[in-house]
Amino acid sequence: MRRPSPGLLARHSWICTGCRVRARASYSSATNLGKSKNLPQTPARTRFAPSPTGYLHLGSLRTALFNYLLAKRTGGQFLLRIEDTDQKRTIPDAEQRLYDDLQWAGLNWDEGPTIGGPYGPYKQSERTSTYRTHAHDLVSNGHAYRCFCSSERLDSLARHRNAAGLSVGYDRQCANISAAESEERASKDETHVVRLRANNYPMFNDLVYGKTGQNRPKSKLDMIERVWDDPILVKSDGHPTYHLANVVDDHLMDITHVIRGTEWMPSTPMHVALYNAFNWTPPSFGHVPLLVDKEGQKLSKRNADIDLSSFKDKQGLFPETLVNFAALLGWSHTQKSDVFNLEELEQIFNLKITRGNTTVAFEKLWFLQKAHAQRAAATNSPTFQDMITRLSNLVQENIPTKQLKPILQSRTVSDYITPILHADVKSYTTASEFLQRNATFFTTTLTRQPYIPTSANGKEPIPMNALHTAAAALSLVPDAHWTVDTHRANISSYDGCNAAPPSLAESESSKEEAEDSKKARLAADKRFKKELYHYLRWALSGGAPGPGIPETMAILGRQESVRRLNEGKMLTTEPDEGEKVKKDDGPEKDQNKAWMGSLAPR
Repeated sequence: MRRPSPGLLARHSWICTGCRVRARASYSSATNLGKSKNLPQTPARTRFAPSPTGYLHLGSLRTALFNYLLAKRTGGQFLLRIEDTDQKRTIPDAEQRLYDDLQWAGLNWDEGPTIGGPYGPYKQSERTSTYRTHAHDLVSNGHAYRCFCSSERLDSLARHRNAAGLSVGYDRQCANISAAESEERASKDETHVVRLRANNYPMFNDLVYGKTGQNRPKSKLDMIERVWDDPILVKSDGHPTYHLANVVDDHLMDITHVIRGTEWMPSTPMHVALYNAFNWTPPSFGHVPLLVDKEGQKLSKRNADIDLSSFKDKQGLFPETLVNFAALLGWSHTQKSDVFNLEELEQIFNLKITRGNTTVAFEKLWFLQKAHAQRAAATNSPTFQDMITRLSNLVQENIPTKQLKPILQSRTVSDYITPILHADVKSYTTASEFLQRNATFFTTTLTRQPYIPTSANGKEPIPMNALHTAAAALSLVPDAHWTVDTHRANISSYDGCNAAPPSLAESESSKEEAEDSKKARLAADKRFKKELYHYLRWALSGGAPGPGIPETMAILGRQESVRRLNEGKMLTTEPDEGEKVKKDDGPEKDQNKAWMGSLAPR
C-alpha cells in the first residue's frame, strides 16, 4: 500500500493503515459480519469510476449506488475516480455534471476529486507517468512486450482472419524481439504499443455469479496460424488503455470490491490475468444485471429519458425516489416495504443481487414518488419545501394575478399551496400534474356538468332540497371555526336519514322491530352521506378528484366555499324557485347567522 505524501497530511484527513486494521477488526466483531454470506467480513473500499464522455444515467447511478451502499454498510470508504484518458470523446461539462448529479443523489464520496485524499490524484489524466512506470515494469519482467507492428499490418491480419471466419487475435510477431532491440527502437521514438503477454485468462469467483470466466488457453491454434489474446496496455500515443489504468488504480487505491455491470464480465478474466502479472491480489468482483426495457432491449445510455437531468429537471423526481428506484433494480431484500431513503438503504443493503437481466418498470418509479412525497409532507423535510417552491413558481408563471387574487385574499401563493399539498400529497407525482389535478383551487370559474342524483337498486334518489339543506347547514360555520376538523365533525354528525324519502327504509314492516329500524336508519344515513359527498364535490370543485370535502372547504375558505355552494344550488334549483334563492341566500346573510354548534337536525 502506498503511503500519503507529507503535503497531503496538512490538507486531507484519512485513516492510517494501523487504524484501519484496528477499525476493521472492531467493526467485524461488533456487527458479526462473518455470519452473513452476503457481506464481506471487513470494511469495503469501493469506487465509482465514470468517464466524462457522457452524463450520468440510470444504469451508472445504480452502479455508483451499489458501490456506495456496500462501503457504508460495512463501515468502509467510497471513492470517486474520473477515468478521463479518452480526451477526444470527453464532453466539456460532463465532469462537473457528474459531481453535481452524484451530490444531488446524496452519494458523497470519501475520497476523490474536489476533496482529495491519500491516494490521489483521482483523475487518470493526471496519473499518466504512474501507468507508464508500471507498464515498463511488466516489460522488464517479461509479462509485457512492445509491439512495433503498423496499423496497416494489424488491419490486414484482422481482415485475413475475418475472411477465413476465424476469431481475432495477434500473432506475436513482436513478442520475441530482444530486450535490447526493443529498448533501442523505443528510445528512437519508433511508434509502438505495449501488449500484455497473456498466457492464460483464469476463472474468477464472482460475488453474484460464483465461479465464472472462460479459462481460455494460452493461444488459439487453427488451420492458418497461432494467435494470442494479448491486449494492448499502452497505446501508441503513450496513454494507457482502460484495462491497464483501471487495474493499476484499483490496486494503488486499495480497492477491495468492484461492483459493475455484466457488460464488463468478459473483460474481468483479462484484468485478473493482469493482476497476476503484477503479482497483486485482485479485488472481489461483483457484476450486476443488465437493465432492459419491457421488450427485453438494453436501455441505451444515449437515451435522454434515462439521463439523470431528465429525471431531476424535466420530470421533477426527488433524489430519494430515484435512489430508491435504482436500488431495487436487481437487488432483493426481506423488508415488508419497498420504500427506502438513502439512510435506510445504508442499514439494510447486502449483496443479494439477482442474476439475469432486470426489466425496468417505470410505473414503480411513480409509485415511489408518491410514497416519498407523503414522507416529505409528514416530516416537513427540505424535499417538501422544494415541492412548495416548484408549485408556487408554476402557479405564478401560468395563472394570472387577477385570477388568483380573489381566491388568495390575504394569503401568499406558498401559504395557499401548502395545505393543498398536505391534503392531496398522496397523488403527487410532478408539480405540473399536481397543479393540473387541483386546477379548481386556482380559479373562480368552474365547469360543471349537470348534476344527476344517483338512484341505486330501484330506490328513489335523494331529494335535491335535502342536499341543499345540508349544504346550507355546513355553511353556517363562522370564519373562526372554518377548519378541517369542524367540517369533518359536522358532516359526520349530520343526520341524513330523516331527509331521505321513505323508500330508503327496507320496508314498513321492518320498522316494527327496533333493531331492524336502527339498521334501516343507518343504511339510509350512509346512502345520504354518500350522495352528500358527491354533491359537495360537484358544487365545490366541479366533480374533479382531489382532497376530501372538509379539506377542500378549509383550503378555499368560507367566502369562496359558500359562493360555490350557492352557485351549485342555483344550478340545481327549479327556475321558479331561482328568485327566492337569490333573495334569501348568500354569504352576507349566512355570515350574520349564529353558529348552531351541532348541525344535526332534530
